[in-house]
Amino acid sequence: MSSKPDHSTLQQAAQWYARLAAAPGDARVHERWAQWHAQSELNRTAWTYVERIGQRFQPLQGDSEIALQTLRSARRAQPTRRQALSGLAVLVGGALLGWGGWQNARLRNGLLALQADLRSGTGEMREERLADGTQLWLNGNSALDVDFRADLRRLQLLQGEVLIETARDGRPFIVESSQGRMRALGTRFSVTQQDGVTRLAVFEGAVEIRTADGTSHRVIEAGSQVRFDAAVIDAPQPADPARQSWRKGILAANDMPLSAFAEELSRYRHGHLGVDPAVADLRVMGSFPLHDSDRALAMLQSALPVRIQRTLPWWISIEPR
Repeated sequence: MSSKPDHSTLQQAAQWYARLAAAPGDARVHERWAQWHAQSELNRTAWTYVERIGQRFQPLQGDSEIALQTLRSARRAQPTRRQALSGLAVLVGGALLGWGGWQNARLRNGLLALQADLRSGTGEMREERLADGTQLWLNGNSALDVDFRADLRRLQLLQGEVLIETARDGRPFIVESSQGRMRALGTRFSVTQQDGVTRLAVFEGAVEIRTADGTSHRVIEAGSQVRFDAAVIDAPQPADPARQSWRKGILAANDMPLSAFAEELSRYRHGHLGVDPAVADLRVMGSFPLHDSDRALAMLQSALPVRIQRTLPWWISIEPR
């Protein structure tokens, strides 16, 4: 199974993609790309990731033409370059072969999300009132299923984040994620489904957590937040009330790591938004507009020692200045 490409490898792949698009008839550029592509499985995984995003922003035949031109260029190369040629099938078949191994779980959840009872797209915040009067706010790129029965109210969070204000009702109110089950005890709280982790923040009342494997159990009181996986619940930390501000179109950062800031903002941008590890731990303060992410990035660049690198219109990276 392939490893997730690091930031540097993804940047290299995006730069090669831009070079190929800018010089579709340059055999030397194609030859050098083929050599890079054949160097490692990590390079090929990164290329597939970049190519897949690129296909969302241009007709499919554009990427196919790049693949065919690369193949023709490599065929004109010397026989000693067969190692580079061996990687070309990955490019040509990338659109058909689908996700890399490191994204299988994300793909599975994404497919389920397409059929979810409630879902929101990139850049969309959705507000819903359930049959019992419970109020929900779905953050961007979020999805959940609703299962209300005579003796139970149950939500299954498939991806993203939901803010919940429960209505008074005699039935238990349950929220499930891949990592466990949360029972609301008359409360206002948010749940975020991340890669292998669930984050719970309680603003009013309390929420009882039980991990998926049944080994850990804890009640989280108002004013606290916690992360947990399928077996372990971390120690609670203070919850930031501003964490709810996204429902008003504002990303309120109160000493937030830049990596977390970018993850939040990416819900409101199409394409890729990456962060160089060298600046990932910088702390962000202030209020940023979620529905004008370009302005938010400009504000970030003016406040921190970072620069916004646009390798492609849909590929942006936050780099050291």
